[in-house]
Amino acid sequence: MKYLFFLFFFFTTPFLSAQLPQGVTLSGYLELYYCYDLGKPANHERPYMYSFTQHNELNVNLSYVKLAYNQKKLRCNLAIMAGTYANANLATEPGGLKNIYEGNIGIKIAKKRNIWADVGVFSAHIGFEGAVAKDCWTMSRSILSEYSPFYESGVKVTYLSLNEELLLSVLLLNGWQHIHRPNGNNSPSFGMQIQYKPRMAMTLNYSNFIGNDKPDSVAQFRHFHNFYAIAQVTEKTGISLGFDIGQEQNAVYKSKYSTWYSPLLIVRQAIGKKWFVCTRLEYYRDMHNVLINTSPTNVQGYRTFGYSNNVDFHYNKNLLWRVEARYFQSKDAIFTLNRQPSTFSLFFTSSLAVAF
Repeated sequence: MKYLFFLFFFFTTPFLSAQLPQGVTLSGYLELYYCYDLGKPANHERPYMYSFTQHNELNVNLSYVKLAYNQKKLRCNLAIMAGTYANANLATEPGGLKNIYEGNIGIKIAKKRNIWADVGVFSAHIGFEGAVAKDCWTMSRSILSEYSPFYESGVKVTYLSLNEELLLSVLLLNGWQHIHRPNGNNSPSFGMQIQYKPRMAMTLNYSNFIGNDKPDSVAQFRHFHNFYAIAQVTEKTGISLGFDIGQEQNAVYKSKYSTWYSPLLIVRQAIGKKWFVCTRLEYYRDMHNVLINTSPTNVQGYRTFGYSNNVDFHYNKNLLWRVEARYFQSKDAIFTLNRQPSTFSLFFTSSLAVAF
């Protein structure tokens, strides 16, 4: 029934929008997908993934309806979602919080400067790949995006220069991808973002997270750093470079830190006006299972190289069809093939997304 609720809003949005007050907009998004994993997980749950998680079934990755209000000194957003993305990424959130995609209020706090204070639940300030796949060059999210926050809650103060070249944000957060704080956690977490766009075709970004994501009784200090650069090098070719690195205190020897990191390269090529192809190379190393838990018998943690290709067809500005082939190669047998441990994983996914 919940999907019928979303479909109702998608098909009635054009009529409802005509009746909305000035400054209020209503929008929606629906993304269907089918994935076939050669590992053939018996429970249909693909390991190590938080987007496009289901094997061998037609499903909804993300669907939402969003109501937004924008005026000179006030803005707010409320979006309610459903899909396998919500099931996986908000699994620890209680009750109805699992279905909140956005819920925030912003107030402009300077008369002559573009400075805003936003409070609530909003998209994470980390990374260039968000939950909405149509806004990303690749169909699925990269490993470094899957294991950094998609959303966060707290207070964010943002400055945007008048020429929109420089963006600065500081954040006070409830933790690492949390609306509801972990039980026993009362320590604040912090974040910062610096983004510079020297010209229309280039973006340079640094974001970080500093804090403890465990109960205070077993606190482990974490600091995380995200770097990326996006450049449209020619009219048809774009390149994205990303690098994440983080450290967290060892649970037993807190004078020592466990480190993880991930480099990423994405190249996108336009073929005509409606077709695009995209290639991704990535590597993720989490030797101490800080973010990615592998088999307890695997003492080497997660060490995986990834490669993917996707083809996109933009039917129009509202409809996008994609096909992706993705391959993982690990140093250890952390995947499954024919019900046996395997060092590699191969899967194919197709999606159809509608947005308005």
